[in-house]
Amino acid sequence: MSTRKVAVIWRSCMLPVSETFIRNQGDALPSWRPVYLGATKTVSPIAADSDVIVYPDTPQGRRGWRLLRLTGGSPRLRRLLTRLKPTVVHAHFGGDGWLISRTAQQLGVPLVITLHGLDVTRQPAVPGPRGARHRRNLRVAFDRAALIIAVSGFIRDRAVELGADPAKVRVHYTGVPMPPQPSTAPKTWDVIFVGRFVDKKGADDLVEALGLIPELRPRALFVGTGPLEQSARTRAAELGVDATFLGSQPPEVVLRHMAEARILAAPSRTASDGDCEGLPTTILEAASLGLPVVATRHSGIPEGVRHGETGLLCAERDRVALAENIRQLLTDEPLRERLGRAGRQYAETTFDLRRQTRLLEELYESVVGPDADVPVPAADRAVQAPG
Repeated sequence: MSTRKVAVIWRSCMLPVSETFIRNQGDALPSWRPVYLGATKTVSPIAADSDVIVYPDTPQGRRGWRLLRLTGGSPRLRRLLTRLKPTVVHAHFGGDGWLISRTAQQLGVPLVITLHGLDVTRQPAVPGPRGARHRRNLRVAFDRAALIIAVSGFIRDRAVELGADPAKVRVHYTGVPMPPQPSTAPKTWDVIFVGRFVDKKGADDLVEALGLIPELRPRALFVGTGPLEQSARTRAAELGVDATFLGSQPPEVVLRHMAEARILAAPSRTASDGDCEGLPTTILEAASLGLPVVATRHSGIPEGVRHGETGLLCAERDRVALAENIRQLLTDEPLRERLGRAGRQYAETTFDLRRQTRLLEELYESVVGPDADVPVPAADRAVQAPG
């Protein structure tokens, strides 16, 4: 019989490859036991057979999923969460926090919500009834939550603007796995971009910036996919940019390619629909590898990249300045190495996943108390969703 406290980690779609940070954080908990609970199953390299799925892809399951989204309540979810015996429920993203907040409240289980970006930027800014509904649901979730975690100071401020009690909100960096040493891999790529091809990631700004330094003809690697990928490919070809597009890749492949690059480019920006980053995980991963970053002064990025110390920053959508920063790092190896070393040191003290998950457990303890151990029979560890 185990007495480890149980953190039920809730995500409505369990789990897209772009959200590796959720799996990494849960798996790194040193003393709590993570149980991954999803409303629906997503086919991806980081989905796991052990994930507990509330609503299977059946007519009955789809009806239950619609009921939860419409009302914020579901008898099926309540039965399953009861069987999982959580000490705390940790929901990722504000909307998902609302989806499970009523059930957690009914069961008397403390709810922790992590806010990541779009949940307090793009979604509340949607015009009309949809935006109003999201703002209302956020306020309800905030009221029901015992703790609200913001992945950056920027996200904390947005949450408070939307009605979160400042006393409930904590800035906590998710963290990334820290390799024992910075990467010493041979360099195949000059610049690497990792992310979805959506407006806020600014991939088109990077393509245009690369086109402004034709004398260097940097070898650029783009990892990811999305609705704007084809237009980026087309424009890169028009400009004669030496760009390779790999599409979506498993996390271990992404890290290998990052280690083979000289710099990471993260030209994020506020999208036309208001969508913003929280603090991009790729920036923290680059720092863990000793890879300097060229990025923008957007959202929480200045919290992850110190301009002139661990990387170079410019204004959003400033393609000329982005090109100049890339040029500077590619032509100044001592600067590149100095920024990379400093970035690694900063990551070790601020973004180490093991350190951050220990701090996360302290946050859990602050809402459940030290005497909340619940015996968990071994038979319950592999609980499956009821038929």
